[in-house]
Amino acid sequence: METNNQEYRISFFKPSNPQTTANRNMVLWLLLIWTVAIFGFHVVLKLIEEPTPEPILLSYQEVSQNVYQGNASLNEMQTFAKVPLQVLSKVFIVPEERIELQNALNWAIFQIADDEEKDALKAEIANFKAIEEKTTDILAQDYQQAKIELMAVAAPMLGLSDRDVRTKILPLELNTEYPQNMSEENIAQLETVLNKYLIHNESVLTNMTVLGFPFHYFYTAVFLLILFVVLCWIYCVRTDVLNKKYGIDD
Repeated sequence: METNNQEYRISFFKPSNPQTTANRNMVLWLLLIWTVAIFGFHVVLKLIEEPTPEPILLSYQEVSQNVYQGNASLNEMQTFAKVPLQVLSKVFIVPEERIELQNALNWAIFQIADDEEKDALKAEIANFKAIEEKTTDILAQDYQQAKIELMAVAAPMLGLSDRDVRTKILPLELNTEYPQNMSEENIAQLETVLNKYLIHNESVLTNMTVLGFPFHYFYTAVFLLILFVVLCWIYCVRTDVLNKKYGIDD
């Protein structure tokens, strides 16, 4: 009786027969496809991306010259003040950069206010800060009341409505101490911070949508998962084909 003395032990790095060689080559091809699908996409994104400013940064650039020269209208000053306020609404801000944004916001709002409004604003800020330091419960009635009273004074100065989310964070960013003027150093530091948080790399791949999702999100979160399952299925099917081809039965 003739026996089959071939060894079918799987050695990925040193295939011992045609079947293991074919299996190794198939795995390498599937890994290559998976690698290109992941890292190739990121390389393409990097190659075609372009720094794109948010609309609010463009608004800042339009009014900043008049603001710093002291020729700005009320609307221009309000537009200017809303820019650092909007950046402050972001979740992750470096503490030193938060100070720069707060200084610009406070300088602008006190530039907008007249003498009477300045006194009222300082009083409400001082009251809110005093309560804020004494309580850790932001739902406390006195805390909420002080916040509402400060919003009622400060928000109209910036032309913010009650429904604007920036109105809710405005009291948290106001201080009674603020720069009396914006020096060239202050301006340069502020613009560096604004560029950091308001300029993003975009491309046709990030602006395109698929099934309501940005294409780059759909590709990484959905398509790559589907591709992984398909590659696993191909591996199983091809393994069965190779086993039959080389006479290996379960």
